[in-house]
Amino acid sequence: MAEPESKPPEPVPVAAGISMKMVIIIVAGTLVLGMGGAFALFKLMAGGHSVDEHKAEEPVAKAAGHGEAEAKPSAAKGSGPGAIYDVDPFIVNLADTPEVRYLKLTVKLELENPDASAELASRIPQLRDTILVLLTSKDAASIRTPQGKFQLRDEITQRVNSLLPKPGVRAAYFTDFVVQ
Repeated sequence: MAEPESKPPEPVPVAAGISMKMVIIIVAGTLVLGMGGAFALFKLMAGGHSVDEHKAEEPVAKAAGHGEAEAKPSAAKGSGPGAIYDVDPFIVNLADTPEVRYLKLTVKLELENPDASAELASRIPQLRDTILVLLTSKDAASIRTPQGKFQLRDEITQRVNSLLPKPGVRAAYFTDFVVQ
């Protein structure tokens, strides 16, 4: 008798129309993309973390006295940004005659070197007086314009430098400016 021919088993299809080679390529591609995304995320998170650590390590020196300003020494000296000296906020009457107008102003002074901070701390009454006299001489119309604000910043810088034996203020910055 003749033996019936036995057929080898047919491969079971993975999915209709998709070969095993295509499945391997898709899995490998997904794995590579996932690893690349994880690496990029890790690098971004690590980069932001080191900046926060650097900021946390910066020392903050308090000036002597109650309600006085504070100086934050900067890491770079010379051409980089200088130490910042915080001055308490001012609330003054402006020189508007028919109406009463008020100005609330907070000033931060950028110093040439951290040593100027000690000199300013010892002259807080003179510092506040010179800025108060300047602010009360201004009217609302002149300080509301950008040019008026720039001029006021320059005048504050000049007047504060005139108090010091050696000019130590690089610039004045407004962090709060409200005219009412």
